[in-house]
Amino acid sequence: MHASISCSNSLSSSFLHQPFSHFSYNFLIMFFLILILIAIVIISITHWLYRWWNPQCNGTLPPGTMGFPLLGETLQFFAPHTNYDIHPFVKQRMKRYGSIFKTSLVGRPIIVSADPELNYRIFQQEGQAFQSWYPDTFTEIFGRQNVGSLHGFIYKYLKNMVLSLFGPESLKKMLPEVEDAVLNRLNQWSKLDSVEIKDASASMIFNLTAKKLISHDAENSSENLRDSFVAFIKGLISFPLNIPGTAYHKCLQGRKKAMKMLKTMLQERRMNPRKHNTDFFDYVLEELAKEGTPLTEGIALDLMFVLLFASFETTSLALTVAIKYLSECPSVLQTLTEEHEAILRRRDKSDSHLTWNEYKSMTFTFQFINETVRMANIVPGIFRKALRNVCYKGYTIPAGWGVMVCPPAVHLNPDRYENPLDFNPWRWEGGEINGASKHFMAFGGGMRFCVGTDFTKVQMAVFLHCLVTKYRWNPIKGGNIVRTPGLQFPDGFHIRLAEKSSTEAIK
Repeated sequence: MHASISCSNSLSSSFLHQPFSHFSYNFLIMFFLILILIAIVIISITHWLYRWWNPQCNGTLPPGTMGFPLLGETLQFFAPHTNYDIHPFVKQRMKRYGSIFKTSLVGRPIIVSADPELNYRIFQQEGQAFQSWYPDTFTEIFGRQNVGSLHGFIYKYLKNMVLSLFGPESLKKMLPEVEDAVLNRLNQWSKLDSVEIKDASASMIFNLTAKKLISHDAENSSENLRDSFVAFIKGLISFPLNIPGTAYHKCLQGRKKAMKMLKTMLQERRMNPRKHNTDFFDYVLEELAKEGTPLTEGIALDLMFVLLFASFETTSLALTVAIKYLSECPSVLQTLTEEHEAILRRRDKSDSHLTWNEYKSMTFTFQFINETVRMANIVPGIFRKALRNVCYKGYTIPAGWGVMVCPPAVHLNPDRYENPLDFNPWRWEGGEINGASKHFMAFGGGMRFCVGTDFTKVQMAVFLHCLVTKYRWNPIKGGNIVRTPGLQFPDGFHIRLAEKSSTEAIK
């Protein structure tokens, strides 16, 4: 019996051992395959992270950090701050790395330049070493065929189109119209208990521009075109997350609605053409009808959208900053008022329209405008892309990389501007106040110097002329700014406006 039991145990042991060994062998293979797979994944991720943090370059990249993978330093770039100084994102990195540094924004490697010499070189070498470029999120907002994304012949063609409307000869004829629009609005505002100057001036400028561009009569139109632009602007410089409810999503929806309205207007005009060209739509339709024209309907609509946006949003921000500084700086207000009252005293008829010669004589006004836009820094960054490897001060900007020129860092440079955070229009006395330079780029630079600059200055100068000669005002509330990194007045800037008495009007 003992032998029988022993034999039975031996058979049982043999039976159990064979399948267990086979299972064990397969398990070990699977285990090692999983380990190898995990190792490959870890090595791949590590290699990818290393490449992200240490981009390849045939030379020496500027110092800096690339931030988190894909996200880069986008969150820091969009972090709000509440003064006129250089954005902390740039200022902190300038202290750590110098005036040129690398970073990553919205998934793209970027070289940030606060160096005046490099900025000048970037603007001057448009189409050779650099070209206009914006991140995909910005391109999505302004349209893939917007004037900022076009190059070469087509860009020059569109620039000439715009100059036909906003060039000096056209502005001379437009001057009385601008003055009448301003006087009408100021009169309306003086009857109100409070005026939020940012929104009110934006409405005034939008209506004037829309009338000149597309003969849009905002007061009698069944659709409010400006409302779509307001929705667009609120998310313009926001974190690019396209999810319903976010500012960026609302921005894209605002653009979509505005573009649909512009397209409908263009089609209606095409069906009912005018005998004479009276606005920009007429000019566009004439160009579209020409054989071999480079203009397409898509390009024309994107151009119209950008012109409407740029003309009223940037100018209304500049005017709001201007009135804020006039309210805070009595000596500036006094000097500005004296210049404009002197214009009235030199006239045979004090109630006649401004002339072009009077406009060109406003020396202190142009100094004031330059100082306003220097401090406002409405455009926090101007983007370009390197077309080839560019060497500068021992660093290499790789071909294909984005470059962000940083105007605030130039405009608030203490080596160039004494006490740069002080509002001082007299600092422009005796200097060049009409163009761009290495140290002043509020209106861009190079061949892409803003074609609407003269139109902006006309609107601001005429507004200031009418305001200081005929009205006085008191701030009521608001006026605080936030940069994210674009300039905003989250609480608005509310003033109470009153007409000057006859003895106050011209001293």
